[in-house]
Amino acid sequence: MSAIDTLIRGRERDLGGFSVHRVLPSGPRQMVGPFIFFDAMGPATFAPNTGVDVRPHPHIGLATVTWLFEGELLHRDSLGFTQVIRPGEVNWMTAGSGIAHSERTPPQNRQRPSRLHGIQSWVALPKHAEETAPGFHHYAAGDLPALDADGVKLRVIAGTLLGLTSPVRTFSAMGYGALELAAGARCALPAEHEERAVYLVDGALAIDGEAVPAGACATLLPGRAVELQATSACRCMVLGGEPADGPRHIWWNFVSSSEARIERARQDWKLGRFAPVPGESEFIPLPEF
Repeated sequence: MSAIDTLIRGRERDLGGFSVHRVLPSGPRQMVGPFIFFDAMGPATFAPNTGVDVRPHPHIGLATVTWLFEGELLHRDSLGFTQVIRPGEVNWMTAGSGIAHSERTPPQNRQRPSRLHGIQSWVALPKHAEETAPGFHHYAAGDLPALDADGVKLRVIAGTLLGLTSPVRTFSAMGYGALELAAGARCALPAEHEERAVYLVDGALAIDGEAVPAGACATLLPGRAVELQATSACRCMVLGGEPADGPRHIWWNFVSSSEARIERARQDWKLGRFAPVPGESEFIPLPEF
């Protein structure tokens, strides 16, 4: 019997001159644990004087988690935080009751060709924390627990995986990590979270002998340990956690257990009631869809 519950191949989404490969939410699966959005960014190459320019936009009811394999991004938010993130580091932004932020290629990187490759995910906050105060935390690569043995390299980004716990503050039980496997390496993945998935970034991977295509996300059956085997060197993301405490509504950049709360956020952004992002003069208008 297959250990894979659903195989999500994802779809391309244009974020305004920059494409992402989105696997969550999808038709067959809205969430895996608390993860409600999961976007693979790139790999993309930018000519000099170009780059990523995601203008200020709002969020409520979630936390964003940024992880890079290659390149750099400049984060600015309405709390006044400015932070460049590099490969191996973590940016965790808690939107809670409301925050606005921008993400851009740093100015110094625009003077030459640059590349970007990474993952940005959204974690839905549990109901008791949906209106928590917004916040931002940056974690250096050396802050994260790591495993390196027998061709298996793991960095635990948030929560707990394979007995290692990240210092990143979360609001619900979860596990999120970046895993690299050398060709032929095997990694046993225990059933430590009720909902789990494996996203294959690149290379070739099998789960209990069943091949997973690159760029696909395999959600796993609950309560069952599985074995990951690299048929060639590969990189993947392991994600999961406890099931959400009820359904979530999603509209644009807003996530909430309440449709009325999303409508209030829509009006707040339309009427300029979110705090501005220092250093920014632009913003993304409220969509008309």
